Amino acid sequence: MVKQCMLTHKKSNNGYRISHSHVRTKKIQNINLQTKKIWSYKKNRWIKIRICTKAMKSLYKLKI
Repeated sequence: MVKQCMLTHKKSNNGYRISHSHVRTKKIQNINLQTKKIWSYKKNRWIKIRICTKAMKSLYKLKI
């Protein structure tokens, strides 16, 4: 399964890990994915989705 948010479609980010001697090695910055049960009004049942915490914060803010 892809490490991707189901609502915002965010994925992991590439970056560099820099040592004290300034040697750069590649690293992956993963997003903070959480499994959440959300009530679906269209399907009239609970659905389980994997969303990032940024999307979770906007869900609580919009009160969907």
